[in-house]
Amino acid sequence: MSSPDAFSFLPLGAIIQEFRISGQNIVQNFPDPELYKQHNSPYFGETIGRIANRVSGAKINDLNGKSYQLAANNGPNSLHGGNVGWGKREFKGPTRVTRHGSDSILFEYTSPDGEEGYPGTVEVRVWYTQSKEQENSTVKIVLEVEYEAELAGEGNVKETAIGMTNHSYFNLIDAATISGTEVTLATNKYQVVDFTGIPTGPIEEYPGILSNKTFTLGQEQPDIDNCFIMNTDPTRIPVDTRSLPIQKLAAFYHPDTKLHLEILSTEPAFQFYTGKYIDVPAVDGVQARGPRSGFCVEPSRYVNAINVPEQKGMVVLKKGQTYGSRSVYRGWKA
Repeated sequence: MSSPDAFSFLPLGAIIQEFRISGQNIVQNFPDPELYKQHNSPYFGETIGRIANRVSGAKINDLNGKSYQLAANNGPNSLHGGNVGWGKREFKGPTRVTRHGSDSILFEYTSPDGEEGYPGTVEVRVWYTQSKEQENSTVKIVLEVEYEAELAGEGNVKETAIGMTNHSYFNLIDAATISGTEVTLATNKYQVVDFTGIPTGPIEEYPGILSNKTFTLGQEQPDIDNCFIMNTDPTRIPVDTRSLPIQKLAAFYHPDTKLHLEILSTEPAFQFYTGKYIDVPAVDGVQARGPRSGFCVEPSRYVNAINVPEQKGMVVLKKGQTYGSRSVYRGWKA
């Protein structure tokens, strides 16, 4: 039996299957791995890679002095690593380890050269570290996620592209929709995109949203699926962001359950998605999940950075370098 405050994870995709606060699981999930394999088109809880979000035209234009064709699985673009991204691969683990002096759970995966069109063999590590924080009489449940990857193997591949995230969907009320959830975003700057979700260049202020001002999600509006920018200078974003300050990206609260969620990261951006396209049927006693049954905050690099010269440094991993990032999810009831 799960404790009132608990996490569970799966080797499939290093998936976050449970995040419980006061007995309530706040992430959308399935009860067993087979259902994830059959019905997880929304990417519930998955570790996303090699590149999270979209790559324009399903093509990397210039890497190792050549171009690479990727799977076009989202209109003309490649999405979340292709047809079978890392969130749908089996990781080694969970292995209990000590990480930075704390008990952690480690998942590992080796992505071979050419997988989903990406060059180079990549060794991937994901650590989950669970803890609690006491603030006056409130106990906050904390999950830290750390990502690390290195380009391995022999051959002529000197660099590859990588940008990882977690794709959990949150619901603080355990209802059919996220309506009534109060949202505060740390920034209202976002990448303006075309009709296929690819940035057109400008970073502007999102209409109707103010930085650090709370707004409420309704049954259908606001309908958001955009990348919000914390660091607007792409030339200063390293491929390993773990040495950078961890910043609060977003905060959420639902007045009916009194549940709070904060998401922090060292990443320069995050995709905020209000779940318009969720469509999961009722299966094996698990209720159907439809539009707006969960929201996502995906700490990340810029969308399509690999194909933008002044941005690509944040996602190009060269032989001998290490890719990395850290994110923190903090939940409590008060």
